Amino acid sequence: MGLFSRSKPKIKIQTTKKDGYSGWIKCSQCHELIHVSELQSNTHCCPKCDFHYRLSGTQRVQLLADAGSFKEMFTGFQVVDPLEFVDVEAYKDRISKAKKSSGRDEGAIVGSCTLHGISIALGVLDFTFMAGSMGSVVGERLTCLIEYALEHRLPLVLVSASGGARMQESILSLMQMAKTSAALAKLDAAGLPYISILTNPTTGGVTASFATLGDVIVAEPGALIGFAGPRVVEQCIGQKLPPGAQKSEFLLEKGMVDCIVSRHILKDKISLILEFLTGNDKVYGGQELLSMLYGKPKK
Repeated sequence: MGLFSRSKPKIKIQTTKKDGYSGWIKCSQCHELIHVSELQSNTHCCPKCDFHYRLSGTQRVQLLADAGSFKEMFTGFQVVDPLEFVDVEAYKDRISKAKKSSGRDEGAIVGSCTLHGISIALGVLDFTFMAGSMGSVVGERLTCLIEYALEHRLPLVLVSASGGARMQESILSLMQMAKTSAALAKLDAAGLPYISILTNPTTGGVTASFATLGDVIVAEPGALIGFAGPRVVEQCIGQKLPPGAQKSEFLLEKGMVDCIVSRHILKDKISLILEFLTGNDKVYGGQELLSMLYGKPKK
């Protein structure tokens, strides 16, 4: 064997990839490489910069509801196409594609559950179904949930992730803004708490109605929240928006949201707020609570 002769390597070399996806992705914010398994074990947040990736409606329910406690309701309401709307493609075809791609029948999941043992009415918008847009069925399911919370004296928690009203339903979609808002007014008059959780993105008619009517408005870090997107606003007013405008942190500074809560502690924080707003008679006892608020009760 010559001095510079080369024998076969003893390490097996794979010259071609078996598939094009190895599970590694580049973070949208810090651009570091992260593995999908890391995201899944970290509530779909980047383990390096804590960028909050979008969750599906089902994942949202799993994040907030106690295991096995969620009971979905009002699934009998199904989307129809009364306007026979057609843009680039027919509305009914868009619905069929959305059902197939998302595995859901509409953009809202509503029901009852417990959150750290506290009974609540929970509604979640699913961005995977037509960008969580609010059509007639979404509005009806949310309204029925609000009425259910009113009837059963339950606190209400709604999680928004939406591109706004569903243009394919025209005025029928816009009417849902007034309907959900009117139902929430009844809930407020009954003294029942409503916590609104805003995630990325919360825009359009959803922002202009139920999403910003909460007694306590919670936002996830870095979420885009507003009526129209930044580029549309800039085109309308003819000037640049301040840096970070329409993000959670900017809106907290301006008083539009009450707090920004990381997804890692969201369930605990909502539980704490609910305990503060409800069940005070369990903590202090009815007479003791009245005494704290108004002085000693009359005999």
